[in-house]
Amino acid sequence: MSQQVKEYDVLGVGFGPANLSIAIALEETSKNQDFSYCFLEQKPHFEWHGGMLLDGTRMQISCMKDLVTLRNPTSPYSFVNYLHSHNRLSSFINLGSLHPSRVEFNDYLTWVANQFESVAAYGQRVIDIEPIEVEGSIKKVRVISTDIHGNRTERIAKNILVGMGGMPKLPKQFDGIDDEKVIHSSKYKVWCEKFDSGVDLPRIAVVGAGQSAAEIFVDLTNRFDCGEIHLVNRNFALHPADDSAFVNEIFDPEFTDHIYSSSQQERESILSRFNGTNYSVVDTEELGAIYERLYLQRVTGEGLHKHLRCHDIQEVAVNDTKVSIRYHDRINNTQKWDDYDAVVLATGYRYDEFNHMLDKLAPFMSKKQVERHYRLPMKDNCDVNIFLQGCCESSHGISDTLLSVLAVRSKEIVDSLYAKLSSEIQAVKA
Repeated sequence: MSQQVKEYDVLGVGFGPANLSIAIALEETSKNQDFSYCFLEQKPHFEWHGGMLLDGTRMQISCMKDLVTLRNPTSPYSFVNYLHSHNRLSSFINLGSLHPSRVEFNDYLTWVANQFESVAAYGQRVIDIEPIEVEGSIKKVRVISTDIHGNRTERIAKNILVGMGGMPKLPKQFDGIDDEKVIHSSKYKVWCEKFDSGVDLPRIAVVGAGQSAAEIFVDLTNRFDCGEIHLVNRNFALHPADDSAFVNEIFDPEFTDHIYSSSQQERESILSRFNGTNYSVVDTEELGAIYERLYLQRVTGEGLHKHLRCHDIQEVAVNDTKVSIRYHDRINNTQKWDDYDAVVLATGYRYDEFNHMLDKLAPFMSKKQVERHYRLPMKDNCDVNIFLQGCCESSHGISDTLLSVLAVRSKEIVDSLYAKLSSEIQAVKA
């Protein structure tokens, strides 16, 4: 007997913080409505940036910018209620900081996600979304996913929420390299816990100039104090993140209205001007720790760790035991090869993977800009709503890929869904 295909009003692709915030908003907004929804996540369980849950690392945003507080401060799914439920609220207040450890914030997110297991299907990788066309009109789509064994499952949905997060962005010189000695920062923690170079003093390159690169460099120098860790930077210096109060207002939900209503030229100017709040920048405290460590090497004459500034990667070669990189040192205008036991690429993420997933819906998409409430504009013959989360930086601002706007964005998206689904229900009743 064939298994019945389940149909949902709302189906989410991915179940990270973005769609988790949506799940909460759906529950709190439509408790008295008969809306069906489900979220598909390819990981076997909830995890938020598991590869970078390093000891001593802290959040760079306030815990008040959690999944719900800016939308509904009384929600039971707030970070404050998480602390209260774990009998740690007073102790957290005593810390005197609104920036919890990354490990604790991940525990908070997991605590919330565990309360939504009934609407989440883990171990499901979405491989295709197909329009269901009836008499030239698209009112539903077929979502096809596979599990780790390759078993396919089909689901029908009237609305799609894309919240799949970023994909590792690799320098072109590393394209096509599939080797356990070359890893992206997203897999760092699991990799380093089982890393064995076969030598007592490993030589490792960390490529990047942002927070992840800095944290990995610090972690590796602590693990391999007598080894040789190179922090490879195309620029002359590591730059501090600008997290001053006035600048931080660009992450306020109200700023989204401003940047969205600006002209294309104005938006590009704003994004360029505030690039230093999020990209290729490092917390000042972390910068100080790195600089002091390298300075003490000069004082004591001991230690081989380096910051390779103005080093462009020209070529990469991998053999059974080493990764070789040819650099162009722009300061000395020289070329050189360096051999490493491993290379960690802390080179960020790209957020365009959703395009491939929606290929079959492309003929039904309008060429207009993504709407203010994150809906992809569709042609008149397509009634399926597709909402994008974390893919709209060029139109909605730098905060789009971050946690800062999760709570408010979830309200905007759910309000749009609620209005559409309610009108459909009323039409059926009529």
